[in-house]
Amino acid sequence: MADTTQDVKKLAVVGAGQMGAGIAQVAAQSGLEVVLIDVSRDFVDKGLAGIRAQLDKAVAKGKLKAQDAEGTVKRLRGGAYDDARDAQFAVEAVTENETVKKKVFADLAKAMPPGAILATNTSSIPITRIAASVERPERVIGMHFMNPVPVMQLIEIIRGAQTSDETYATTRGLAEKLGKTTVLSKDMPGFIVNRILIPMLNEACFALQEGLATAEDIDTAMKLGTNVPMGPLTLADFIGLDTCLYIADVLHKGLGEDKYRPAPLLRQYVDAGWLGRKSKRGFYRY
Repeated sequence: MADTTQDVKKLAVVGAGQMGAGIAQVAAQSGLEVVLIDVSRDFVDKGLAGIRAQLDKAVAKGKLKAQDAEGTVKRLRGGAYDDARDAQFAVEAVTENETVKKKVFADLAKAMPPGAILATNTSSIPITRIAASVERPERVIGMHFMNPVPVMQLIEIIRGAQTSDETYATTRGLAEKLGKTTVLSKDMPGFIVNRILIPMLNEACFALQEGLATAEDIDTAMKLGTNVPMGPLTLADFIGLDTCLYIADVLHKGLGEDKYRPAPLLRQYVDAGWLGRKSKRGFYRY
């Protein structure tokens, strides 16, 4: 198999939110030219300003040299789909909505060279279904980064039914160029991390709902009893309870087993608008 990893010199990232900006930052720090794309220039500018702030903070703490930060900023620019015409690889990191993602993929496929690889950062939508919506589905792959991207070491790579060996090899090579460790998952609901993580968080919701213990005691028990950095309810608040519920529903529907049924308490909190840190209230108040 030919090694095509050295061909990826320019990356397009669609979605300038927390995940997209994190991916763009890590790629630019790793020496790639990066174009950051979103629906409005305001979103792009906000994403670029956030990256600059992260780099400045790293310089202030002595974790990054000032010239390296400047070099990173020079390799980053905002743009539109047309600016991705000479990129060899794109990562989509927009909202977890299949219709929106398919539209992004259609726009990328039109703008980019025929051989360019299109990766999605989805945490739950089937890669095979997204791939089926574009010509040359063999160049579509899942590249699931963990949040926050600059800190977290893992990338889950997910092959759709159509994904070619060359696409996988290039994606894995790019991930390694970004300094990440990869795992390979089949295209099944939740992939690896969320298949195991979300049922655990959901079980913590059931335990709280049944009055087994307080939220604080559930989290303390899991933190100190299993040596994880944060308890399951704190982590659910950090992820967003709406996101947890969405993935739990995907697992329940996709795998068809009652053990994946979302906890009624989780659904109630989402209905109340208590989504965790982002809404200042979830299992805890912020």
